[in-house]
Amino acid sequence: MQVQDWRSLFPEASEQQWGDWRWQMRHSIRSLEQLARLMPLTDDERRGCEETREMFRLGISPYYLSLVDRQHPFCPVRMQAIPTRAEARIRPGELRDPLGEDPHRPVPAIVHKYPDRVLFLALDSCSTYCRHCTRRRITKGGEAVLGREAWAEGIEYVRAHREVRDVLISGGDPLLLVDERLDALLGELRAIPHVEMIRIGTRVTVTLPMRVTEALAALLRRHAPLFVVTHFNHSKELTPEAREACERLVDHGVPVENQTVLMRRVNSDARIIRELNHALLRARVRPYYLHQMDVAEGLEHLRTPIAAGVAILEQLRGHTTGLAVPHLAVDLPGGGGKVTLQPEYVVERRGHETVFRNYRGEPYVYPEPEETDCSCPYDSVWVGRARG
Repeated sequence: MQVQDWRSLFPEASEQQWGDWRWQMRHSIRSLEQLARLMPLTDDERRGCEETREMFRLGISPYYLSLVDRQHPFCPVRMQAIPTRAEARIRPGELRDPLGEDPHRPVPAIVHKYPDRVLFLALDSCSTYCRHCTRRRITKGGEAVLGREAWAEGIEYVRAHREVRDVLISGGDPLLLVDERLDALLGELRAIPHVEMIRIGTRVTVTLPMRVTEALAALLRRHAPLFVVTHFNHSKELTPEAREACERLVDHGVPVENQTVLMRRVNSDARIIRELNHALLRARVRPYYLHQMDVAEGLEHLRTPIAAGVAILEQLRGHTTGLAVPHLAVDLPGGGGKVTLQPEYVVERRGHETVFRNYRGEPYVYPEPEETDCSCPYDSVWVGRARG
């Protein structure tokens, strides 16, 4: 894999500027013309940029662009950052709102699909607009204003719904907020007594790691329990800078988990997923989900068959540590929520025993117990007394 020295792409930038996330945002590559000046594009990429111009934003941070292999069109970073013509074609079954979020948006900033948790949409912008984005109807801009008024409505909604114990802040990327605004938002949510935990979904660790400053890490720690959920898809993205950003969060007591999206010809190979997850664990990041690609408009060229993800899991289970084996999740089209899949290890159920196969395909018998009453009498008594 070719490593591109950022100085050859951005010779005008000093070391200090390159390490400043605000400089990175100001110099984001946002047009075909800018991109073509910085790297050779294939005809498919040029036409992809043109044909998707009205469908979804183009935006790549200088840092993330520096990870692109300029010579190989199937570079996994390149495929996530630069559109091709296939993205402009909407196929049967693809949906504008693939996760069925909009029917569950009581106010612009809130998606309330699950009983005890909500998604809080903080803003509609990102440091890099991933070509596999599932929420592109929002991150393309102009769909809804997610400013102070929307935040106030969202916070009031959470305050009024005592069943909400978990708030996931996403968008867009919430860590693009300046420290003061992020601190204010987290403070208002943390002040709600029934909010037990906060999660932040972000990709800045991948595409803009210089955003994770000591001040930001300390800020997030003040609002514990708070979890950062990040989104590495290939070990090529786990650079020294990205690893440092993740470890800075962990060093400050902020747990970091990763959700990988399975993409055809990007990471659709068990070896690639295993290498990524091993690298994440070395950086003290827990591989959590391996997501089947959502059926968002223009993304069929990146989707894998369901069986491909199950096969990858089978090649991981037993062949590496369980911590490196994520949950394979499918977010059901239209709003059905997440379900998880795994290889079938039960061979047969008979009488009082169940026959399994292990990861090598060998059969093993598990004897079932004679007693099957699984009620918990003490818990029932204790709960009853507590309520009384």
